[in-house]
Amino acid sequence: MTDPTPSNLSRLRGFIGDFTRLVERFDDEAAILDSGRSLLAGLVAVDDWLPDAYAQPDPVHYRQYLLHCDPHERFSVVSFVWGPGQRTPIHDHTVWGLVGVLRGAEHSQRYELQDGPPIPSAADFLPVGSVEAVSPRLGDVHAISNALTDRPSISIHVYGGNIGAIRRSVFDPLTGERKPFISGYANNALPNLWDRSKSVPQAA
Repeated sequence: MTDPTPSNLSRLRGFIGDFTRLVERFDDEAAILDSGRSLLAGLVAVDDWLPDAYAQPDPVHYRQYLLHCDPHERFSVVSFVWGPGQRTPIHDHTVWGLVGVLRGAEHSQRYELQDGPPIPSAADFLPVGSVEAVSPRLGDVHAISNALTDRPSISIHVYGGNIGAIRRSVFDPLTGERKPFISGYANNALPNLWDRSKSVPQAA
């Protein structure tokens, strides 16, 4: 696989434009998730646009890279990179979300909360190109893990807010104890979507 060139960012730029129009048109979660699922499936169907800086695994922990946040924080786009064997704790989101697998494969294990340990419910294997939705309405508590033991997996997530700044919870798998957290992001700079100069022939 070759490194993405700057012109490939047009895919991400187009996706962000389309999703911005979507959240401007609808304020209904079901409508956003329905149309947004198709948009995200189109983005992850072609793997030539994610800059290498936002695809780097960490040897110990999964990484969460912010690719874009709507200026009104109506949605954010995030690259999650999982090294072999890496997984999230059991956690919630508190907002709607879409997860699309760009590289590799992931396991998604959903849970039901109760007094005591969270109860495993639906489990999904997510290959490249698949998209799943989460929300407090649909089911908001899950854990994600890299399904591959020999290489990283990468998924692109879209959330109904600035997910790295939202106060959320992780849950102890043995007791169900809730612990608040704010995830933040692994990066300090965003992809430059707006430098079109390299795609324009230089004047003679």
